[in-house]
Amino acid sequence: MSRDFQLPGRSPVIACDGMAATSHPLATLAAIDALRAGGTAADAAVAAVAVLCVVEPAMTGIGGDCYSLVSKPGQPVWGYNGSGRAGRKASFEALRTQGMTEIGASIHAVTVPGALDAWEAILKDHGRFGLDRVLQSAIKHAESGFPVAARVAFDWKRNEAKLKADAGASKHYLFNGGAPNEGDVIRFPALAQTLKTLAAKGARAFYEGELADDMARTLGAKGSFIDAEDFSNHHGDRVTPISTNYKGLDLVEIPPNGQGLVALVMLNILENFDVAALDPFGVERFHLLLETARLAYAVRDTHIADDAHMRTPVADLLDKKFGKQLAGLIDMSRKSQLPAAPAPQSDTVYLSVVDRDRTAVSFINSLYSGFGLGVCTEKSGIMLTNRGACFTLEADHPNTFGPDKRPMHTIIPGMTMRNGRCDMSFGVMGGAYQPMGHVQIVNNMLDYGMDVQQAIDFPRFFFEGEKVLVESGTSRAVIDGLIARGHKVAKADMPWGGAQAVKIDWDRGVLIGGSDARKDGLALGY
Repeated sequence: MSRDFQLPGRSPVIACDGMAATSHPLATLAAIDALRAGGTAADAAVAAVAVLCVVEPAMTGIGGDCYSLVSKPGQPVWGYNGSGRAGRKASFEALRTQGMTEIGASIHAVTVPGALDAWEAILKDHGRFGLDRVLQSAIKHAESGFPVAARVAFDWKRNEAKLKADAGASKHYLFNGGAPNEGDVIRFPALAQTLKTLAAKGARAFYEGELADDMARTLGAKGSFIDAEDFSNHHGDRVTPISTNYKGLDLVEIPPNGQGLVALVMLNILENFDVAALDPFGVERFHLLLETARLAYAVRDTHIADDAHMRTPVADLLDKKFGKQLAGLIDMSRKSQLPAAPAPQSDTVYLSVVDRDRTAVSFINSLYSGFGLGVCTEKSGIMLTNRGACFTLEADHPNTFGPDKRPMHTIIPGMTMRNGRCDMSFGVMGGAYQPMGHVQIVNNMLDYGMDVQQAIDFPRFFFEGEKVLVESGTSRAVIDGLIARGHKVAKADMPWGGAQAVKIDWDRGVLIGGSDARKDGLALGY
């Protein structure tokens, strides 16, 4: 689809030697600086995400989790699960005895943060630099200050009450009692010192010693099961990615406990319909994707958990026959009585980097909700994740809260492959929405011929329970058509996520980047 240059929008960014797309200009610049200094895409990705942990503190932090996919020419795609676990003493029965029916915003939503371990693993396997070098940009911004970007200010303000409720969060993340404004220059001296410690001593300094003790004390004082030994026991895992083929393109995802499987199930359903024949802006396309998502998310909520606790093999859920069976439940004329899915919310950063050797890194880092649980260590300035809110307290479920267990996870890096080579490294932030976002971008580009930026800019829509929430760019005709088919439609209060992508054009030798205007960031190449 050709772009109308008389309308607002962005052109894709095109370059030859390297490309980075992130949700903040300072992070994109850090990635490009690392590439131009001789670093790999992995070095650039970690440099960028470390900056994001400083300049987008509502969206991510070193107290969160991380997943990554890495593609090197001629090698299988490498995957890393950097999500953390509940404490080894975690007890479902104890919480139910206390009368709890969900984890919610309790201290038990905190899991051991997995990000630092994952950063060091990706550098060890795919980088040329160490943490000491790649953390320097983040340290500079935390110590010397950075100006607050527009979307960052918006997200900070809407989480102000959460920050005021915790002594550590108020101390480090509020200024004169409130959130900063767009353009204010902010410094994080405690976080800067913490990053310096990690640069000097490596990732184990996060899991053993003063930093781990500080986190364990903070959690213990609030009644968490997690203690210092749980931090020292933490390790992430190198994993074999999972995939499905859609019209000659392989979509690659991290296996459970992540929800990437949902995107693959959606494509297995959609291949039973002539998606390309539908108007990309028409109600039939919107209806089909919504019904497909409702089915696939019902699969998620029934089956996805820590892989050690899954009861149905992933291969069975990815079977094309199962996808066809689900497709048979869809009625194109009306909303079907399908299982409803819960809608956990999430604040996350995603970035994509490709270097001159065509190593592609798809990288996602998250605290889950805005500023995680809102609990921050007073000494070291580490904001803690609330990923454990994704556990259930149902008595007989694979995702039930329990010892040393990972919760079902919403963050998913994506990658498409064609004929054994990386076609695109991409991701879409946005909690439960992410698999829907992956599928929508694949459809936009593969079925409708959109370029990477057009695919990202396209109006988004998703469901929360029985409601369909559409972005402002959705036409009145689509809204009316969805209502006529039985959907309850409302305008979304917030945009659905934020995407970043880098596509590789192997024939012409160029990289093509796109970045979501729903965030402050940009794609940049050289």
